[in-house]
Amino acid sequence: MRLQGKVAIITGGAQGIGFTTAERFGKEGATLVLWDVNSEKGCAAVERLHNAGYKADFFLVNVADAMSVSQAAKEVFDRYGKIDILVNNAGITRDATLLKMTPDQWKQVIDINLTGVFNCAQAVAPYMAENGFGRILNASSVVGIHGNYGQSNYVAAKSALIGVTKVWAKELGRKGITVNAVAPGFIATDMIKTIPEKVVNMMTERTPLARVGSPEDIANAYLFLASDEASFITGTTLSVDGGLVV
Repeated sequence: MRLQGKVAIITGGAQGIGFTTAERFGKEGATLVLWDVNSEKGCAAVERLHNAGYKADFFLVNVADAMSVSQAAKEVFDRYGKIDILVNNAGITRDATLLKMTPDQWKQVIDINLTGVFNCAQAVAPYMAENGFGRILNASSVVGIHGNYGQSNYVAAKSALIGVTKVWAKELGRKGITVNAVAPGFIATDMIKTIPEKVVNMMTERTPLARVGSPEDIANAYLFLASDEASFITGTTLSVDGGLVV
């Protein structure tokens, strides 16, 4: 029960890695707060968590909307009296090459994957600082480290998260808040379906462990960084990629 008594917000928590992380945190005793733009999936996810015996709530939140995020953070604090963990998991892809990418495709990804993380961290950090404790976890990516064909927008956001993770670690450390990032490799979620099969196969062949990762692999990394076992780790980016970057 490494997260016993902790209140954890997980953005994009209705499905994929976000929901798997919620399940993992629930097993460790956390109270779960799912933020997502999909109300139907969000309510269904909370029902599944309740059926498993976990405490969970769903909030309809668009992380790109600073006002929506600020209001939701206040509601969570008013309801539980604290916010201990923020997992900035929400993300989208709108892939295209530089010559074909539209301004809207660029903006959509930056708004969700980068500005959304900023909005959530800025809204939640004051509550963490008030309590003298916090864990902020940002979802970067292996492509944020090495780039990827046809993903200028996604790579720009994920690379930037590595940088702001370091900045926030410096700014928030004396307030009892650690800030770290996780950089997943190729993980078996719906998002991987947007990547051409030949690219996935090529990356799998290049991975020393010779497999695609599972959502549980990423959830376990988040759990470690959220736990007291990682209390002296901040400003780092943990690659969970089967050795792809070696």
